[in-house]
Amino acid sequence: MKKRIIFLMLVCSFFVRANAQDDLLGDLVKEDASKVKQNITTATFKSSRIINFTSVEMTGKGNLQFMISHRFGQMWKEGKGWTNVAQLFGLNSGFANTYMSFDYSFTDWLNLGLATTGNAQFESWAKFKILKQQTGQKNVPISLAFYSLMHADASEGPSPDDQTWNRFSYLNQLLIARKFSESFSLQLIPSMVHYNYVPYGINNTNNIFNIAIGGRMKLTNKTAITFEYSRQLNGYKNLLDESASAVNYVPDVVSLGYDWDTGGHIFQFFLSSASSATNIGQLSANQNALKVGNFSLGFNLNRSYGIKKLVQVH
Repeated sequence: MKKRIIFLMLVCSFFVRANAQDDLLGDLVKEDASKVKQNITTATFKSSRIINFTSVEMTGKGNLQFMISHRFGQMWKEGKGWTNVAQLFGLNSGFANTYMSFDYSFTDWLNLGLATTGNAQFESWAKFKILKQQTGQKNVPISLAFYSLMHADASEGPSPDDQTWNRFSYLNQLLIARKFSESFSLQLIPSMVHYNYVPYGINNTNNIFNIAIGGRMKLTNKTAITFEYSRQLNGYKNLLDESASAVNYVPDVVSLGYDWDTGGHIFQFFLSSASSATNIGQLSANQNALKVGNFSLGFNLNRSYGIKKLVQVH
């Protein structure tokens, strides 16, 4: 009889413990479900460039990106008449600017690049990811990056006494972006261009400031419309060039583009009022007035290669 009682007590104790463990497990599941998950925003832009200007996006960690940016001549030059049609609206005008670059991301927050911009011009840059837009326990409303570029002019100088240091100029930008929805993103780009050397003149300056805005409107999973507008804030009126002739630049640059993601490449077709292949030229020495005929056709082609077998993360 005693053995039966002891057996029944052990069985009851087992079921009580099992029920207590089930209740505890249920509480843990509920507690885990109640935690706010961290959601990091991705693909604010599809490419590391919006059109002309670099975007807040980074080439994925361990990835090498090759990019070609090519722009043709002006679509309709004044005084050329129907010759513009024969030149296929600038496509066959004998004028072209080509920009070729390689960049590599060692980490999720650092990207380094090298480029040739034509006419014996070269560039190198670093881009640092500072903030990632995200929601959850930690809310960050924007993505933020810093972009710093050095431009070197290796072309033949006006005199043999031309100092090498005078051939360098620099661009520093803050990239402030927000993805407002799955379809719409905007980026604000305050910039400063610094020239080591400028010709002497009362309005000439070594430091030129600029503010730009760029955006992307997604059409489908593979296509999008992009746009850019930039405004030069100083250093564009009544300047003097090296021959002491008066020079005026156009402070506004407008661009409109179409992105097409093929899966392996990203094609970007665009119209732009800037004919320079470099951001420094576009932001500080644009000579094209905002007229329809002054716009140029162009394209960017991006291709990434996985140097390391890592998933690309923006």
